[in-house]
Amino acid sequence: MQESIAIAGSGAIATGFAAAAAGHGEVVLWARSDASAARARAAVDKLTSRMEGVDGAAVRIVTDLEELQGATVIVEAISEDLEAKAPLLKQLAALGGPNTMLCTTTSSLSVHVLASAAGVPERFVGLHVFNPVTRMELVELAYADETVETIRARARDLCVVLGKKAVEVPDIAGFVVNRLLFPYLFSAVDLMETSGLTPEAIDTCMKLGAGHPMGPLALLDYVGLDVSSAIGEAIGVHVPHRIHDLVAIGSLGKKSGKGFYTYD
Repeated sequence: MQESIAIAGSGAIATGFAAAAAGHGEVVLWARSDASAARARAAVDKLTSRMEGVDGAAVRIVTDLEELQGATVIVEAISEDLEAKAPLLKQLAALGGPNTMLCTTTSSLSVHVLASAAGVPERFVGLHVFNPVTRMELVELAYADETVETIRARARDLCVVLGKKAVEVPDIAGFVVNRLLFPYLFSAVDLMETSGLTPEAIDTCMKLGAGHPMGPLALLDYVGLDVSSAIGEAIGVHVPHRIHDLVAIGSLGKKSGKGFYTYD
């Protein structure tokens, strides 16, 4: 791979992206702390162990942000929070050179706003990958108005190298998938509340009746109820009170061990 990739973040999207890129060259991943770095190491190794011909050692995990300097592509992949993303993007932009492509994996925030916060809109790209990144083929590409064509072309080429299908989408809240998906997911929560149906009943109906690989309530748990709530607020749709209540008590879905379902 001609591009060298650095990733800022240590969660599911960051580690998934790192594992997906590991088969094409060395990747540097930055975590905020030693504890986060250890969790990221375990996640990357687990993912790459399932991928033929991919060695997790290709992902170098660091805790010093300066170690990302020199990469031709820097990807911000932290929580979906503008107040957290904006200052980090400014730091990442300073680490890159004039030809460094700066990307965000935001799923719902404005690419234009993030590009402005970074201060380098001409070389900024919204690179919305989907979890699990190693298996999901789609990437929604969104640009700032100022993003130059050479950067847009590099973003498309990067997706091809990573084995992804890129679809260029407008810079609107939620892009295409989340803009259409989350009103449906939230309507399933409202239906559960008003009908008395169990999560299992609703999910079984949608899996067997609509051919969905995962039911809406299980999918909300998989995404994370805190993340789902943030996406709903960003795209301007009603977030059910049940989700707010679960988030308030720390039941965030699969990652916390409990949401609409209980996990081992």
